[in-house]
Amino acid sequence: MPEYVIPAWELPSLPVQGEKKRFPVRRIWCVGRNYAAHIKEMGYDPNREEPFFFAKPADAIVHDGGVVPYPPQTKNLHYELEMVVCLGKGGKDVPVEKALDHVYGYAVGLDMTRRDQQFASRDRGRPWEMGKGFDHSAPCSAVVPAAKIGHPSRGSIKLAVNGQTKQDSDLGAMIWKVPEMISYLSALVELGAGDIIYSGTPDGVGPVVKGDKLHGAIEKVGTLDITIG
Repeated sequence: MPEYVIPAWELPSLPVQGEKKRFPVRRIWCVGRNYAAHIKEMGYDPNREEPFFFAKPADAIVHDGGVVPYPPQTKNLHYELEMVVCLGKGGKDVPVEKALDHVYGYAVGLDMTRRDQQFASRDRGRPWEMGKGFDHSAPCSAVVPAAKIGHPSRGSIKLAVNGQTKQDSDLGAMIWKVPEMISYLSALVELGAGDIIYSGTPDGVGPVVKGDKLHGAIEKVGTLDITIG
């Protein structure tokens, strides 16, 4: 093992349903605007355009049952429930028809967003980084292997805040399907085992405040519970 001049940090990872071993998280990619109804609610044209991606740091992961501290420099923290695609092997220029061979499993995730920061950056023509990639911005459930559930392309995706349903849609409403997003992203960067992809959120996004309890559920994939601290 190499030695370092400063203490090394713990590798971010996720539990795997039915396994003692964990899934190591290499990089977090997120697909923007992948449900037409959400695109409309954000004020954009829902016509199918090329997908675009942004990143979060791997150590932004918050585990199921955890607390997301209300972040600084925002007065408008939003939830975005998403299915997370967990890659078991990498590659570049992956053909669409081979893309699902790269998937180890799936999870339930929340793309937490400092909406005011995101919009301020957008309006100035600057990157979204500080609106999306802040500390504790990527809650994620345990991974369920595709070997157990297959590759969900349809099924309920719902989020409740304090018991009240806020998001209620179906995975079939995705504009860019999982194989397409893997293939497209692999033409931009070389993907690696341990990369995870947040696949976009349906409509119904909104703000949360300290003390709110969020419960996300995706059919076949599982559930995710977090509290805003």
